[in-house]
Formats: sequence, C-alpha cells, structure tokens
Amino acid sequence: QVQLVESGGGLAQPGGSLRLSCAASGFTFSSYAMSWARQAPGKGLEWVSGIYSGGTTVYADSLKGRFIISRDSAKNTVFLQLNNLKPEDTAVYYCAAAQTMAMVRSPPLYSYWGQGTQVTVSA
Repeated sequence: QVQLVESGGGLAQPGGSLRLSCAASGFTFSSYAMSWARQAPGKGLEWVSGIYSGGTTVYADSLKGRFIISRDSAKNTVFLQLNNLKPEDTAVYYCAAAQTMAMVRSPPLYSYWGQGTQVTVSA
C-alpha cells in the first residue's frame, strides 16, 4: 500500500521557519521524483518544488531562495524547509511522487499524493 505521510506543519510567525517532512512507503522511493505542491484557501493548486532521484532540485520562481527541498533516500523521506515565511505562504502543503523528471512541474501527472499538512503564517 502506497503511503505519503506529511508532518511538520503548524502555525508560524511572519519571518519564521518550518520544516515539513514526508515519509514514503509502498513504492520504490529512489525511482521517483518527489514534489511539494500547495493550495491556499480559495485558490488552486500551486507547484512549489521538486527533487529528482539524483538530487537535482527545482523550484517555482516565486519561491526560490526561501524554500529548500531535500531527500533522504535511506529513510524514504523528502523534506521542505520553509524560511522567511509570509502570510501568503498559508496553505495546505502536499507531498507527491512523480514517475519522471518531466512530470515534476505538473501536479495532475503525479502518481501518488499525501494527505497534506496545514501551514499557517500569522502574527
């Protein structure tokens, strides 16, 4: 059974940081590119970042420099470090697995999804 379980969300102040984790099981983690996407209240799904099995990372242009994605293949876990958080970063953050590098930027093509973790940025 495939599972992607996110954790680490919560309430943060503007300028603060959070580290999201996503534990994967039930599929060959090393064969998939991993992505993070988010959905803010009342808005559509937005791709955030992706990391290929070899470690190459890609980011949405608007978020580059504040968010850092990484993966630990030994633990089948992908992380998203959120820095200098802004109120507009408030969203549900989803972890997902994509079969190919070309799919990383396209959430509708993802193979597996987590249930999401809420991030709220507020003073």
